[in-house]
Amino acid sequence: MSIYFADPYAAWQRGANENTNGLLRQYFPKGIDFRKTDEIAVTEAVRKLNNRPRKCLGYRTPNEVFWSAARGALAI
Repeated sequence: MSIYFADPYAAWQRGANENTNGLLRQYFPKGIDFRKTDEIAVTEAVRKLNNRPRKCLGYRTPNEVFWSAARGALAI
């Protein structure tokens, strides 16, 4: 198995990660104090992001990809 590490300060090498960070900023602006954020708000943001289709996943949602892989792994 090959393992790759992005160079420090090279955001273009972490495309999906940087895109997800941008999506999270829609719900939690930069500088937010998460100690004052309730669990319901975090859970709702996670639910929305996990059910949002992504181009890098062939317009499937992260939930669809996860559960199809989990079912395949459990079918062994």
